[in-house]
This record gives sequence, structure tokens and C-alpha cells, in this order.
Amino acid sequence: MTSCTWRRKPATNLPTSDRVLRSFFAGAAATVVVLASTCLAEQPPYQHGISLLHDLKYPADFAHFDYANPAAPKGGSLTLSTTWPIRNFSGAWGTGVGNAAGLERTFDRLFVRSADEQSAMYGLLVDGVALSADRKSLFIRLHEKARWHDGLPVTTADLRFSYDAMDKTSLAGKAYYRRWVESFEIVNDRELVIRHKDVFTHSNLIALTTFPVRPAHYYADRDPGKTTLEPPMSGGPYRIAVFDRNHVTYERLDDYWARDLPVNRGRHNFDTIRYDVYRDATVAREAFRKGLFDFFWESDIRYWVNSYDIPAVKSGQIRKEIRSVRKNIGQARSLVFNLNREMFRDARVREALTLAFDFEWQNRVFHHDSQERALSYFAGSSFAARGLPTEEENALLAPYRDQLPVRVFTQPFELPRSTGQGSHRTALERARQLLAEAGWTIVDGRLQDVNGKPFAFEIATQHGWAKRLLLPYVETLAFLGIDARFRLLENVLAAKYKRQRRFDMFLVNRDFLNPPMGQLLTYFSSAAAVAELGGNLAGIDDPVVDTLVGLAQSAPNLETAAVICRALDRVLLWGFYHIPLNMPEQERFLYWDKLGRSDDSSAVYEYLTDGQARIIDSWWINDASVALREL
Repeated sequence: MTSCTWRRKPATNLPTSDRVLRSFFAGAAATVVVLASTCLAEQPPYQHGISLLHDLKYPADFAHFDYANPAAPKGGSLTLSTTWPIRNFSGAWGTGVGNAAGLERTFDRLFVRSADEQSAMYGLLVDGVALSADRKSLFIRLHEKARWHDGLPVTTADLRFSYDAMDKTSLAGKAYYRRWVESFEIVNDRELVIRHKDVFTHSNLIALTTFPVRPAHYYADRDPGKTTLEPPMSGGPYRIAVFDRNHVTYERLDDYWARDLPVNRGRHNFDTIRYDVYRDATVAREAFRKGLFDFFWESDIRYWVNSYDIPAVKSGQIRKEIRSVRKNIGQARSLVFNLNREMFRDARVREALTLAFDFEWQNRVFHHDSQERALSYFAGSSFAARGLPTEEENALLAPYRDQLPVRVFTQPFELPRSTGQGSHRTALERARQLLAEAGWTIVDGRLQDVNGKPFAFEIATQHGWAKRLLLPYVETLAFLGIDARFRLLENVLAAKYKRQRRFDMFLVNRDFLNPPMGQLLTYFSSAAAVAELGGNLAGIDDPVVDTLVGLAQSAPNLETAAVICRALDRVLLWGFYHIPLNMPEQERFLYWDKLGRSDDSSAVYEYLTDGQARIIDSWWINDASVALREL
């Protein structure tokens, strides 16, 4: 192997998408240790974790995550509910059949995201990671003790096989990874190098925390992309014990190879985890109250407010709590305009329809005033635009002043608030004025253009519950002379509508992982506006947006990224491409007092029951008969 000299240096020379803005990055330095070399050395100075945006909270010799209790007792059984029938254990992406709930617990990932940091990743299968100074090459070293459940070691051949399998079987995976992976090079059984076509970004590293690693030897005579009910070979802390179409039980492995790694200490405490299938939320709610399962996430505010005045809650047997989460930010729901529709190409029309949505009335009537409107694409974070642009934001936006609305520079983005009672007359009068300025007039109570064509469109969704949310809006639009109609689509047709841009207006989720840079390209770039699987459903095609997205993706730290995202936020908000609805809500949950938990108040970047760093995995059965583990 060629000998090379390694030196440490900050990553300062990052590419930008517009040379006018290169000076913006002057002096900015990445907080990750990188490597300066043009070839692979004998031994790269591997690190235990990586972040491109901030310093790692946990040092190389850390013992456990702060939100996990290493003395938590092992034992007992946790029972949860799911709405997904047990139909698939493949773990593959893009099969069209959802994987069984909890299947992630049977797999190990390359990295684990800590739940109390915005963008830090620590090795699980990996015990060493290093990034070259030009950020084009990521060096990975597998843990020498990593094993599959049959005892065979996890090797780089498994990683190579897993990458090739995903590339062949998953359209979504292929579309994402092929955009940036130049090569996937094996050095030896434990080391490999991933070469980037450009430079590694935060988004690319996050993808490696979800990358499914599969045993090549097990799939020698099996199709890794095929739906199956045969429990596959895996290597995680749990394996499938028993199942039928209505339940699945996972059992913990006492000899799990990574049991005592720092990222796992105090986690995976339950001997068994069972998921029971409840297709109806009302039935599930009653089953929980009767003690048939242990934890229930209440997503319906009506039941949270009105359905838990019961003895078990009053006595403390059932604990009812709310937890703040900052993993997702932005707009939990919004209405997206299809810019391919001629009527929506005028920003004044889009603004008028935005003003017509009375969020405060809906919040009072339907949500017990529990929701907050998302007046930013990155609401609930430091990436959201506030007030007037700062000096740094103005420096970014100034070269494009003649391409942007004046209000980007002169006004904070706000939407009028109603009292929540009756109709919001002031907003409707302004909406009518904007429509008139855009050439729409009322004739015999109907809004029409200069050619007599009526203003008519559909609002589509696949969610039945959204009917009560959208029908009042349809009625409000009728006051403006607009013939709006609600259309409920079944899931397959809804996916087709979005892929083919067949909708006029669509109810979507528009929230982001925190930090959001990894999803900006998919949601807002002109390239995604024409992609069949793109998230830019509006069809936004704006060179200023493209420039800011490119800059945000290459930001060397969180502070710089926040400035760029705030500037981007202003451009998008004043474009009125979406009607913003609610911010991501707090977690409302209930659990029986058999469950013990440590202080997880710092673990705000992860959900209790979702994601790769499930907080509930650090809970335990609060049973005095189960002795505490000795450290």
C-alpha cells in the first residue's frame, strides 16, 4: 500500500454554487477533524464518531449516552401496538409492502445518531471513521467483533453486497445514492472507502445511519429485495421469536456482540418486545386502557382532552405526559400549489388563497387551540427566518435583489391572525383585492378570468381525517367566488397523482429533519421539480433558490447553515408556494407505571418510538425482582 503523510486541517475551501457568494464563507471552518492526503495511508487517524456541523458531545472514551441508564435492569416484556399488519420481514426498501413494526431492532447500522445532538453520529458496526480534507473520501473501519446472529463476522463484502442489492432493488435508494456515490471501494475485510462525486454533506452521512447492512452469505441463494415472512439472518440486539399476521414478538439476545458498546449501554433492556396489530385506533385506545399493552401515543387531541378522565390515570397507574421534540421542524402539514396550473403561476393568486385559510378558527374548533401555525419552512428552529433580514442574510440576498420581491428585504413574513370566531373579513377583503389585481373578477357570484373561464380547482388528499380540515376551507373559498372541491384519493392513486403532478392542490407533510440541509435539494431544487420521485411537488424552479440550497448543503457549520437557511426561508415564504398549516406537535403519550425511565429531557432530537435511536429502548421494566446490573 502506498505510504502517505496525513495532516489535520479545517475544511475551509468549500465549493459554492455562485462565485458572487464565495466571500460569504471566508474564514468559516468545519468542526470535524479531516484528513489531508491524495491517497490511502496505512492507517488513517480514525475517529469514534463524526459531525460535519459541530463538535462531538461525547469523547472517544465515553461510557454511555446521557439519556440511557447503564444500571437499568434487564428483563421483562414490553407490549406495544401497531396499525401495520405483519406481512413482511425483508427489511428492504421499495418492496411496496411495509416491513413489520419493530423489525429495525433486529438489524445493526453503521452509525447511531445520538438523541441529544443535532448532527452527531457514533460508530456501531463501525469503530473508526475518517474524512479526507477535500471531503471527497470517507474511510470506514468495521468493528472487529461485529457478528451476524450465526456467529460469522460482518465484513466489507457484506457492505458491498448491501450497496449493490439496494442499487438493484430500491428505486428510492438508487435515486439518492447514485447522485453522490462515485465508488464503493473495499480495502480489506474491515476497511473500505466511499468516494464522493463532489463533497460529503451532512445529508450523506445521515444516510449512512439508515443504510441497511445485509449478510452476503445468507443471500447467496435468496433475493434481498423480495417480500418475505421468513425471518432473515440479521445481527441486531433482537431477533424474531414468534409471529402471525396479528402480532410479532422479538426476543433479546444475551450474547449480542455489541451489548456493551457505549452507544448501547443502558439500552435494549426488555427481554421481549411484542407488537399487537390494531387496525382501529378506537379499539387500540380501549385495549390500552384495559392494560393489554403498555404504551400508547395519542395523536388525536380530541381524545387526549376528553377520554382519559379515568381511575387509572387519577391513581397514577397510567401516566399521561407531554414531551417536546426537536427532531422534526417546519410544517407538519401544508397545502402545496401545483405551479404547472396556469391559475397558480401568479404569486398574487397564491397569496390570496393563503390569506383565505383561517388557521385560528380551525385550531379553536378542531384542535382545542393545541396547534401553532408554521410561519416558516423551518419553524421551531434556529433556521427559521425571524423579523427583518440580518446583515449576513442581506449579504447573501443582495446580488439577487432584482429577482426577488421587495418584501423579502423590507418586511417580516407574517399572516393575519383571526379571532377564531366567525369569518376573517379583513383577510378575505385583501384576498379579493389580490385576485382582482391578478385579473380575476366576480361575475354572477363566480370568479372568472378575462376570457370568462371560472376559477375552479381540486384539493386532493389520501387522508380521510383531512375532510373536516379542508371542507371549511372549501366553503370559505366559495365566498370569493371560487369553485373549489375536495377529493379523497386511495393511497395508490394518491401516489400516482403526485408522481405525475395531476393534482391542483395537495395536502402534504413539509417537515424537515433537524438540521434540514439534507432535504433541501429534494424539496426545493429545480432538478426535483421534474423528477418523478422528487419532493418538489410545487414545481419550484428558481435559480436563487437553487443557489441557496447549494450553499446550505455545503455549509461548514451550524451557524453558517442557519444564516443561509433563513435567507432561503424568506425567498420561499414570499413566493407563497405552500399554504402553511401547523408545526410538528409535541408528543402526547401514556404508559403504565410498570415502565421505568431515566431523565430523557435532553434527548430532544429523537422520538420515543420512532427512528434509529428510539428513546423507549432506554426504558425498562420497573420490577423490584429484577436486580440492577453491576457496572
